[in-house]
Formats: sequence, C-alpha cells, structure tokens
Amino acid sequence: MDSLDLLRTFSEVATSGSFSRTAKHLSLSKGTVSKYIAALESRFGVRLLNRTSHAVSLTDAGALLLERSRPMLELADVTQAELQDRARIPSGRVRISAPYGMELTELPALINAFLGHYPEVSISLVLTNRMVDLAEEGIDIALRFGVLANKNLIVRKLVSMQLTVCAAPAYWRTHGVPAHPGELAHHIALFSSHLNPLPKWRFEVDGQPLEVAVRGPLDATEASPLIQAALLGAGVVYLPSVMLEPYVESGRLVPVLSQFVRSDMWLSAVYLERRHSTAVHRALLDFLASRLKPSGSKINIDSAGGVASR
Repeated sequence: MDSLDLLRTFSEVATSGSFSRTAKHLSLSKGTVSKYIAALESRFGVRLLNRTSHAVSLTDAGALLLERSRPMLELADVTQAELQDRARIPSGRVRISAPYGMELTELPALINAFLGHYPEVSISLVLTNRMVDLAEEGIDIALRFGVLANKNLIVRKLVSMQLTVCAAPAYWRTHGVPAHPGELAHHIALFSSHLNPLPKWRFEVDGQPLEVAVRGPLDATEASPLIQAALLGAGVVYLPSVMLEPYVESGRLVPVLSQFVRSDMWLSAVYLERRHSTAVHRALLDFLASRLKPSGSKINIDSAGGVASR
C-alpha cells in the first residue's frame, strides 16, 4: 500500500460514513479498510475518525486531513488519466538525438510529416556526435550509425546504411582511381576524428572484412567539413551514402570501390526501456522504420502529407 491508497480509503470512509460501504466501493475487505485507517492514524499520531456501532464521523484532525487531501487526490486522478492517455494516444514531447549529417538527409522531412499526423506531439532534435547518456541527458530516442551492442540499451535497426567512397573528379585525375581498397592507404583520407590515433576504414573483400589504415591532413568531428574539403579536391571521404547523394548525383563527387564497401552498417534507434513506453515513442519508431529507405531510395513528401519513395 502507498500513501495515496491510504488517503483514498480515508476519503471514501469520510464521504460514505461507513467502513462497509467503503470496502464494497473500493473492492477491499472491511478489515483492510480498518487497517488502512489505523495506519494513517499511526503515521500522523492523531485520531482521524470517531467510531460508534452506528456511525463514523470525522474528528477535527480528520476534517483537516480531508480538506487538504482532496485536491491532492483529484490531481492524482487527473494525472493518472493523462498518463494512461499518453500510453494510448501519441502526444507530448519527444527528445531525439542524432549525429551531425542527419540534417542533410530526409530525417527533417520525415519528422515534419510525423508531426503532421500527430498534432499533439512536439519533438526536440539534438544534433551531436557525442555518445549521449540517454538517462542523464533526458534523451528518449537516439539515432546512431554503425554496429551497436550495449546490453543496457534497446537497439532497433531502422534501415541499412550503404557507405560510399568518393572524391572530386580533379582528385581522381591527379591521384588515380583505386581498384582495390588496400590502395587507399596511399591516398589522402578525410576522416572522422573519433577514429584517431590510428584511423582505419573497413571494407569487405571476398566476403571477408578488410581494414585499411588511412592517413590525411584533415579530420573532423562531423561530416560537413569533410564533404566540403572533398568537393574542393582535398582528398577521399568514406561516409554514409545519404550524406553524399546530392554531390554524387551532380557529378561533383565520384564514387569508387562500391563492390567492397561494408554491408553491416545500420541506422538504428536506441532507447532505454521497452516496457511502459509511451504511445508517441512507439508511433515514432514505427513511422521511421516504415518510411526510411536504404541509401539510393530517396524519400519525398506527397501533396497529401504522406511519404512516398522514389
């Protein structure tokens, strides 16, 4: 039993004037009702009810407790109803973290489409390449690239993420086009800082993993500076295809070694607890899983507010 149970039982006895009627209304035994009242009186050190063989009435202390506890019980009932609604109907605020570069993909359009379907929902999007602590930082869902394994987190794979090795046409003309991933060890790599001090790019050759140690004068904590440097002919990038598609399609970057890129990379959603998740969390995860398409399939919003692939 908790304090609310005790107060609710006391309020019902005070209102009905009967232990028996209270027991029937709350589906308790008469003995349990008496036990709850005795527990309250013991906790506060005062008598709350006058009991006779024919009636139950409030003492002065009981009247004070009833007056002060009623707003609390009403608030608890309203809160319980709202929380139960949250479990059934998508509503409320969701905090999502995602790595830099996701703003260049179709994620913002998908979030906007989701909000159009659920007007009672609001979303806070936090872009960071840090491995955020979901509990400490109040993040409901974190979107992450790569191979994930954490026994403290629930991981839901959303979409396979193809990678692309590419550089500007001028760079390939100057340095030559590699025919095998191992040749990248002799090229200028533009890579993510978290790979230091010994950055390696992983590929698959004849079904087996191959790691290639790369080097270069520029590293960054996010993709945008690396892409901009690649566009200027400064070197080679190896990044998720969704971040590079506009530049590849325009011919400003030219992909190579597509048959060797690793195939085990995913965009996944991670969160802390599967049980008691709210309706909005479930709806958002299902929405992203159904709308996100593998790299190479673009996503657009149709005139009716739905999502279509092309």
